[in-house]
Amino acid sequence: MLITGAASGMGRLYAERCVAEGAKAVILWDRDGAALAQTAAILTERSNGLTRIAPYVVDIADLGAIAQTAQRVRTEIGNPDVVINNAGIVRGKYFWEHDNGADTRPTMQINALAPMYITREFLPAMIASGWRESRIVNIASAAGTLSNPRMSVYAASKAALIGWSDSLRLELVQQGHGQVKVTTVCPSYIDTGMFEGARGPLLTPLMTPEYVVDRVWRAMLAGKPQLLLPWTVSLSKVLRGVLPLAAWDTVAGRVFGVYRSMDRWVGRG
Repeated sequence: MLITGAASGMGRLYAERCVAEGAKAVILWDRDGAALAQTAAILTERSNGLTRIAPYVVDIADLGAIAQTAQRVRTEIGNPDVVINNAGIVRGKYFWEHDNGADTRPTMQINALAPMYITREFLPAMIASGWRESRIVNIASAAGTLSNPRMSVYAASKAALIGWSDSLRLELVQQGHGQVKVTTVCPSYIDTGMFEGARGPLLTPLMTPEYVVDRVWRAMLAGKPQLLLPWTVSLSKVLRGVLPLAAWDTVAGRVFGVYRSMDRWVGRG
């Protein structure tokens, strides 16, 4: 199993779950070498030698680094049966406050392009197996289904991820590669440092990381095509589809408070 953004936060929790479930090998990708080494050491101790922990320092905003590291993984570990595209960044500000180089480009590279590049590296072997069950899990966001102030570029990156991820799912089904299943995950705000200060809309409290990891894990095992968390994300999709835009803006902005949810964001990018 390969996990991006695995040195901390949700990525580390996914890695811990892998070890707890007895995975043969857990491949950790992250750009923070110090945090990655610490996480790898902890996971190695917990695994009692039953799970191979393989950390790789890699900046997934760099296509060349992805290609080189993927080749190392194939040579040193083998092709993973599961890829969890977890790494992501957010910039909580108005679009005109984004710097093209420091904000917009890395957001699109890490959130949207990197999952495509990484999956492309490992998918051919998953398809070629012919019978072995494989999984691709793409961690998108409810922001990719719903416009929101101070999240313009982030929302764009996650909308792109959702469109690609579900299209890939359909392509695999259409071409008879049903052993490879794609799960697209669209959570609302999670109580992590990434979204510190964000306020959950009405009926949408901040979810604990542990709860989300458990739901994603179960959806992955079942090969569930899409996971929307919490239930209000599904409700918002329905309302957005049936209400006129002006009416939806009133409901989302004044009733549910979606459009003010990032006003106090102070999280890490």
